[in-house]
Amino acid sequence: MTALMTARGLELRFGAISALDDVALEIHPGEVVAIVGESGSGKTTLLRVLAGMMPPEAGQVLYRGEDVHAMGEAARRRLMRSDWGFVHQNPRDGLRLRVSAGGNVGERLMAAGARHYGNIRTEAAEWLQRVEIDPARMDDMPEKFSGGMQQRLQIARTLVTRPKLVFMDEPTGGLDVSVQARLLDLIRALVAELGLAVLIVTHDIAAARLLAHRMLVMRHGQVVEQGLTDRVLDDPQHPYTQLLVSSVLAA
Repeated sequence: MTALMTARGLELRFGAISALDDVALEIHPGEVVAIVGESGSGKTTLLRVLAGMMPPEAGQVLYRGEDVHAMGEAARRRLMRSDWGFVHQNPRDGLRLRVSAGGNVGERLMAAGARHYGNIRTEAAEWLQRVEIDPARMDDMPEKFSGGMQQRLQIARTLVTRPKLVFMDEPTGGLDVSVQARLLDLIRALVAELGLAVLIVTHDIAAARLLAHRMLVMRHGQVVEQGLTDRVLDDPQHPYTQLLVSSVLAA
């Protein structure tokens, strides 16, 4: 199967710190790839470079054969409205807080070309229900929602246009354990139902096992191990991966 996105030879430094060191990856349609590592490993930087938010100093990111960083800013914005979605760790970064819950979902539909108010409102209500938000709260402002509800609203806003590739940056970070579990189950169900390709950054090994087909382990800007998720977690080869896995088992 032809890769949806391919990255090769990505390099990026912040002063003396190597954030990305010859990083390469592929993601195929319908595949979930987890990028794991401790804080400072370069995983969020990699996600931002792949999503066109930050240019690398060397290397290429190709989406369907086209160089993401050679595109104009307008072309990348069109991709983010159509083919791509981005779920931020802090849902407030992905929502319009002064726009109603239904309006947040409807805005994404309008950006993709929808114009019929009744149809937009109906689809927004359907998506609120899909992410376990009562459609009766459609006209409530996001500030009235809990952190978990805000994250579910951000997911509805992101997925309503059925993007082909979704970037997720620690989508369960900062949430209570019980809320995390519900959110992970929701993400897994929606990803499977919609056949999405997902690149997810997480420090949570359990979340990676639940969601991802493949895993990349990063340390100091390098991918030190990658492969099928169960293989990496059940038989880690690199000492750093072994340390990550053993720390989870000991917790």
